[in-house]
Amino acid sequence: MDVLKMSDQQLIESYLQGNEKSFEILLGRHKDRIYTSIYLFVKDTEMAEDLFQEVFIKIIDTIRKGRYNHEGKFIQWALRISYNLCVDQFRKSKRQTKVASNDGFDILATIESHEDNMEISMIKNQDQSRVRHIIEMLPEEQREVIILRHYADMSFKEISQLTRVSINTALGRMRYALINMRKMMGQEAIPA
Repeated sequence: MDVLKMSDQQLIESYLQGNEKSFEILLGRHKDRIYTSIYLFVKDTEMAEDLFQEVFIKIIDTIRKGRYNHEGKFIQWALRISYNLCVDQFRKSKRQTKVASNDGFDILATIESHEDNMEISMIKNQDQSRVRHIIEMLPEEQREVIILRHYADMSFKEISQLTRVSINTALGRMRYALINMRKMMGQEAIPA
């Protein structure tokens, strides 16, 4: 069977049988989503890279010890590990999360766009910066749902499982986050 066409579970089984390439493909398949979700929580490139490595060390260790349960999706499991490591890191450092960083990585800048003229490009950058600023001002639980839903592209079911709250609670947090964002955008539009 072509390794590239294997499911996540098939890749894990192949890896357990000694095929190292299978794990490389599994990692390649999900690394961007996992790294992005970590980075959006920690806002520090070096810390995100360290946590990303820790996530895959835990994944490898769990798989090798035969403790991986494939009833759920691999990516949900991996994202839960990354989320838990981020929470642990925050507890250690007692820092607040932010959406933007000054170290050069900008998740919003990775959104595909066709070649724009300079004016359109500047407007987009201002809008993205404004949205990041507004997201930073949200309460932590609301900010978390916005990041997981719109930047990590998770469903509300996945968000509820990851954050260990009901789907209704996740939906409510999203609703209040959007209401708060609209209010803040309206307040920014009023000249001081």
